[in-house]
Amino acid sequence: MSLSEKPAPAVIEASQNLQSHTVSDSRLHRTEQNKDCDLSGVIRRYSDFDVLNSSLLVSLLHLPLPPKKLIGNMDREFIAERQRGLQLYLDSITQHPLLCSSLSVKKFLDPNNYSANYTEIALQQVSMFFRSDPKWEVVEPLRDMGWRIRKKYFMIKNKEQPKDRHLLTWVDLGPDRFLSDRDLQSVMKLLTSLSSPYLCPLFFSSVSESSALLIRPLSEKGSLRDHICKVKPRDIYLKKYYNPKKSQGLDLPLIKLYGRQILEALKQLHDGGLYFGHLNTCNVIIDDGVCRLTDVENGPLGVPSVLRPFFTQLRKINTTESIDVFCFGHLLYEMTYGLPPDSVPIDQYTDIPYTTVVSVLQSILSTEACKSGMPTVSQLIQTPRIKEVLKTAKESLERRLLEEQRVLHQHRRLTRAQSHHGSEEERKRRKILARKKSRQYAYENEEDISVRNNNNSGRSPHSNQPHIFHYCHA
Repeated sequence: MSLSEKPAPAVIEASQNLQSHTVSDSRLHRTEQNKDCDLSGVIRRYSDFDVLNSSLLVSLLHLPLPPKKLIGNMDREFIAERQRGLQLYLDSITQHPLLCSSLSVKKFLDPNNYSANYTEIALQQVSMFFRSDPKWEVVEPLRDMGWRIRKKYFMIKNKEQPKDRHLLTWVDLGPDRFLSDRDLQSVMKLLTSLSSPYLCPLFFSSVSESSALLIRPLSEKGSLRDHICKVKPRDIYLKKYYNPKKSQGLDLPLIKLYGRQILEALKQLHDGGLYFGHLNTCNVIIDDGVCRLTDVENGPLGVPSVLRPFFTQLRKINTTESIDVFCFGHLLYEMTYGLPPDSVPIDQYTDIPYTTVVSVLQSILSTEACKSGMPTVSQLIQTPRIKEVLKTAKESLERRLLEEQRVLHQHRRLTRAQSHHGSEEERKRRKILARKKSRQYAYENEEDISVRNNNNSGRSPHSNQPHIFHYCHA
């Protein structure tokens, strides 16, 4: 089940006393979206609810679990009241896709289909890989890093480069896999050879009959959603994204920059005949102001898209490119408003921060766009908004270049002046000039002394009074 899909209701059909305990008989009813989730009945004690609640506390949300009662817990009225309380508790969980997609909730509601230890399965697969390629070593498992149950992450290192850290991903092949084993191997080899500033490199891939193992760089800066939600990349998924307190949209320059980079990455994939289908803010890594798409292999591996329920409801989304464009609209909305849209189509935009961005959102997420069709990636790149962005970026680049040239010119002039001032030839010239000035000064002093002596020689030796000359007017 994807995050955007409404989970099936879990209904407590009855409560009864069993061995001095009150137990609940719950059923996860069959729906059109979850035809494989019909249960014949799951018996749960209150202590099971308490354990489930403890596992969900990491979301930092207070869930309405009824309190414990040690005395009088066999009373019929109390049992009925507790059943209503537990039903309200289940409703609050199953109505939130992020909580309902967690493994602890799925095990609680459907233990028959979710009893496998996926972490242990992943470790076995990783151990088998390391036996064939012993240069790699597991540093630590990255638990609860993502929302997919059948996808596990490990921090690993290369023994030849022990200081570098890499991300190893193990994932089950999905129901949308339509490539033969041989063709899938070829496609994965192609993905490892892709080189682009806007695609996260894939160092290694290995595909078995049921799963795939991949190695790529470990990003310490986090995903685009981490930046939007202002959370620590290493925190648990539920803690980061269930109810982010500081989430907010990005500034317009960043929206334009990231949007352009993501479109360029999509265009490169489409030009190469590849499809993505998994574009969202969690699959975009931010590194020094550059967006890089990650998990591009999800499409060929057949992993269901997080937004698949939307695709099935909108008939105009019938190509892989239209899926990527639709996902881009979702991503652009989240970059603008700080949260993904609750539903689509969207025709009203409250508190519009940037009209230029909203015009693009309307071309993708509006009722008219969903009925008549959406723009292509190439058309989005060539829209007037993008041309305006490019013009602004070009002018900013030119201004920065001119400023760098001015600073560099001043630096060169200063360097030349300092170099000339400190040269041996210049020091000799200054010494010669200093000696000339010294001799000139001594010569002028001698002349001054001679003049004063001559003036003093005309005075009377017996008088200290100066000569007085009288001016007579004829």
